[in-house]
Parts: sequence; structure tokens; C-alpha cells
Amino acid sequence: MTHAAATVDQMLPPYPAERGLDVYNKKLGMWVFLASEVMFFAALIGTYIILRFGATGEWAKPGVVLNIKITAFNTFLLICSSVSMVKAYAAIQDGDPKKMRFWLLMTILGGAAFVGIQVYEYIHLIEHGFVPSGGREGSELAEKVAKGELPAATMGLYGSTFFTMTGFHGFHVTCGVISMAYLYFTKALPGKYSKQDYGGIETVGLYWHFVDLVWIILFTIVYLI
Repeated sequence: MTHAAATVDQMLPPYPAERGLDVYNKKLGMWVFLASEVMFFAALIGTYIILRFGATGEWAKPGVVLNIKITAFNTFLLICSSVSMVKAYAAIQDGDPKKMRFWLLMTILGGAAFVGIQVYEYIHLIEHGFVPSGGREGSELAEKVAKGELPAATMGLYGSTFFTMTGFHGFHVTCGVISMAYLYFTKALPGKYSKQDYGGIETVGLYWHFVDLVWIILFTIVYLI
């Protein structure tokens, strides 16, 4: 018993314990996870920039292949969902779970709508012949390439980079929507969040703001430049 007690004492911090980061474990874990996500997307975006500006040939001009208007609306929708997440977080901090549930639901619906519009965009692009390998033979896009409206040399690179970056981001948004829906039905609706305990809302909010910021960067460099 004495040996066991001594072993336990060795596992305890010395008194007085040193002050840490003043951050609870879930929030710290999310920060570490987002740090890895920053490296992941930085690698994707950096590779895209190197491939695009190092390619021997012109790049497709904005708006010729992609629908900028519908994607701009989708971007606005995602930004609005980020605002609603802020309001959900502020509501539970103020001790108002009813408003928190409303704004969290609005965030979930906004994220789901973003994913739905992106799926619609993919279907529309594939129908017109834009695939990860470039322009599908015999498609409307292939005709534009034949007419010289689109550069043939870089279409394969254009398609692969577009679907890779937007696809990975769409996957992250989908994961965020699923996570928020889980919190909504298992924590928010049953009333398990309070002014003193709202860790799940804060951590998923950090993730949601991150994917929002990443999309603004992707929209700018892929659709507008």
C-alpha cells in the first residue's frame, strides 16, 4: 500500500502546480488540430500557385468554365453561417439557450445549403464536360478548347487542381455540418449547455470559422484570379 501511494504521488504535479495555458483540453485539442489543417491547406494552395504560374501555357480565364455568380452567392451564404455561429456562441455565453439553439440551427442549415450548392455546381460542370482530367471528349467544354476559347495545354491541370481543392474543402464543410448537427440533437436540444458549460459550441465554432476563412481564400484564387 505504501509503495502504491508513493507511485500515485509521483504522478501528481508538485505543489504549487505551475500555471498552464488557461485553456481547457478540448479547446487546446482543436487548436492543435487546426494547426495541422493550416499546414494541409497551405500545402494545397501553395502547390496550386506553383503549378498554375509555372505551367507552360495560359490558364482558363475567370468565368469561362466556372459559374462565378452562383459561387459568390454560396460564399456569402457560408459567411452568413459564420456570423450565425458567432451569435450562437454569444447567446450561450449570455445564458440564453433558446437563442443559441436557433442560431446553431441557422448555422447548420447554412452549411448544408453550401454543400448542396457545391454538389449542384459539380453536377453542372460534369454535364458540360469539366472533369478532373480536364475537358471530356465530345463535350461542350471540349468544343470550346477546339475553338481556342480555352487553353488545351493546361485544362488537365486546371481540372485536377480545382476538384482537389474544392473537394477537400467541401469534405471539411460536410464534417462541420455533421458535427454541429450532432451537438444540436445531443446537447443543445436536451438543454445540456449552459452559461457555465458551452465547450462544444466554442470548439466547433473555431473549426467553422477556419473552414470559412479557407473558402474565402480558395474562392479568390480559383474563381476570381
